[in-house]
Amino acid sequence: MKALVLAGGSGTRLRPITHTSAKQLVPVANKPVLFYGLEAIAAAGVREIGIVVGSTHAEIEAAVGDGSRFGVEVTYLRQEAPLGLAHAVLIAREFLGEDDFVMYLGDNFIVGGINGVIERFVRDRPAAQIMLTQVANPSQFGVAELDGDGRVVALEEKPRRPKSDLALVGVYLFTSAVHEAVGELKPSWRHELEITDAIQWLIDHDHRVESSVISGYWKDTGNVADMLEVNRLVLESVETRIEGSVDAASELIGRVVVEPGAVIERSRIVGPAIVGGGASIRDSYVGPFTSIAADCVVAGSEIEYSIVLPRASITGVRRIESSLIGHDVVVTPAPSMPRAHRLVLGDHSQVQISS
Repeated sequence: MKALVLAGGSGTRLRPITHTSAKQLVPVANKPVLFYGLEAIAAAGVREIGIVVGSTHAEIEAAVGDGSRFGVEVTYLRQEAPLGLAHAVLIAREFLGEDDFVMYLGDNFIVGGINGVIERFVRDRPAAQIMLTQVANPSQFGVAELDGDGRVVALEEKPRRPKSDLALVGVYLFTSAVHEAVGELKPSWRHELEITDAIQWLIDHDHRVESSVISGYWKDTGNVADMLEVNRLVLESVETRIEGSVDAASELIGRVVVEPGAVIERSRIVGPAIVGGGASIRDSYVGPFTSIAADCVVAGSEIEYSIVLPRASITGVRRIESSLIGHDVVVTPAPSMPRAHRLVLGDHSQVQISS
């Protein structure tokens, strides 16, 4: 079996962060989301992975390399534009050959890995196997309609009027039968080749499509709220590890990770939290569920339930929470007079100001 990992999306829901960074490389607990997926695939015994990349290919290729750090062999497949999940299968045809494969969306996060679903697929070998979960906003996902016996009878991508609340989780398993289905597709109303249409083609042509409704944790980390929630979940499982410098005037409470080269001075950190290598925390409070990345500075400030990306600086700010702060961002207080906010914001930014 092979794996096809999709990492070519533009990440419009995470702008402006994704104007300068691949959405699959935005970190949770100081590790890119994409890496969690690659680790799950490797843990399931899959060794050949094709990664579909787009305009951010250089950044992703630099981060992942040849795959040896994950114990896999990686082949990069260029997609000229994000033209749909089925289009990714189309351009990967030569890489996939006649092998069965698992397709994994690179910005998805699934607790518990995918070993069980792959074992079931290998045992039963349907033409396609999908994972479903109940969601509150099905119109934002591919949606499955089941009959009274729980069989998949229809699929629709981001329907305006969903027929169920069962969304497709970003993990699909296929035999080579899917290639015929993909070859028959026409672009949808979204001008994309939809994987839901390919699976529907298999159903309509009497191929067996299996599904399972998962009750465990799954997130499509496409927006800030979901990123923060996944960060919280991952930090829940960290164990205390102090490899940087913590002075006697500082207090660490609960499970806190201080990576090599980090310096904590006259500060209070309440875990679970992680402070990346080379970061400096001075005269500050870092609250639970916060990830401070490498080479950041937090001085005379308070921050909680947030993700701070590398080399950001937060100085003299009274309180920050529920925030995603990008690479090399500088956050400082405004002058006391005149009382005004001074903002330099990229396109699609969101700001909440306490007045």
